Amino acid sequence: MRIFLHDANRTRHLLPLTYFKPICELRFGILTQLESWTLALSTPVENYTTSELNLEECILIDSGLLASQALVEQISALPQQTRLVHRDVTLAAHLAKNNESASEWDNLSSLPSIEFQNSDAPVLISRPWHIFQHADLAIRLDFARIVTNRKSAPLDASVQVFGSYPLFAEEGAKATACTFNTNEGPIYLGAGAEVMEGAHIRGTFALGAHSVVKMGAKIYGATTLGPHCKVGGELANVNFQSYTNKAHDGFIGNAVIGSWCNLGADTNCSNLKNTYEEVKVWSEVEQRFIKTGTQFCGLFMGDHSKTGINTMLNTGTCIGAFCNIFGDGFPRTWIPPFSWGGSAGFKTHDLETALNTARAVMARRECTLSEQQEQAARKLHNTLANNA
Repeated sequence: MRIFLHDANRTRHLLPLTYFKPICELRFGILTQLESWTLALSTPVENYTTSELNLEECILIDSGLLASQALVEQISALPQQTRLVHRDVTLAAHLAKNNESASEWDNLSSLPSIEFQNSDAPVLISRPWHIFQHADLAIRLDFARIVTNRKSAPLDASVQVFGSYPLFAEEGAKATACTFNTNEGPIYLGAGAEVMEGAHIRGTFALGAHSVVKMGAKIYGATTLGPHCKVGGELANVNFQSYTNKAHDGFIGNAVIGSWCNLGADTNCSNLKNTYEEVKVWSEVEQRFIKTGTQFCGLFMGDHSKTGINTMLNTGTCIGAFCNIFGDGFPRTWIPPFSWGGSAGFKTHDLETALNTARAVMARRECTLSEQQEQAARKLHNTLANNA
């Protein structure tokens, strides 16, 4: 029997992070959702992409769900042709062979339901700000499963580690003359990751494989830095997906940054309004600014976007993919994909220039822009041009 993560019609609600990724490839804790559910269920989990798969018996799981132990147990025990629900929201379904319900998530509502049973409600990531709001739990869930029955690699004697939660370092991780405070939560260092001297890090924290925390950085939990990132300056409760750099000073807080982004030196983003009011963020689904329910909300940035030196970003800024932001003053808080400019105004980022930059950036990390990625970028650019 195959198990799939289904986007459950939520992909557009998680823009600008999902222009080029399905939800299951987003990283909420230490791992991507596919990796996290595969580890939790101890069996391969796939991305649901085609209705042809309704010919097989399968389990479908909402891609935005964090893999809590209660969910794992109740999904694993679901009888055929039933769905697991919480407050009328479908969490998962077990479908029999030759069932056509798989093609559309909404069709699952016709199945008999079983109510989720646990004192703690399931956590469903359905908006971008949910990622940093639930980062602490997401990291803890992945951490517990990754380190089970394993021993941490040793760190240099110059490193200070103190606190009540564990620190786990994969083989090849290294740190020098820095401090790790685990009083608030665990700390994970991926294979080949490095923390340079003078850095101060508080849990809950995850550093992906081959990522680097630069000298003198100050990082507060709950923070995830995915694989192949370089970070410096001050960060608090942020999520960098992968291959993204913020290598210099500047503050970023309560933020989610996509892949292949670069924040120029002294880029700063406000995460709290001077009025202490609830932050509103642009929604491409509603085509308006919507309430986030929180006072603390900084920045959301799509893949392949960049800021120049000394860029200032206002509270609740949302930047699309392939944007280039620069200049003085505060740019607007909703910046569509393929925007080029800043507070003085924007023009459309030339498609071929954007793609050539992406190729050059990826080549520096010995990666290539795939044909599929290029076509997705071209499609997005053409859609924006047709809607202009």
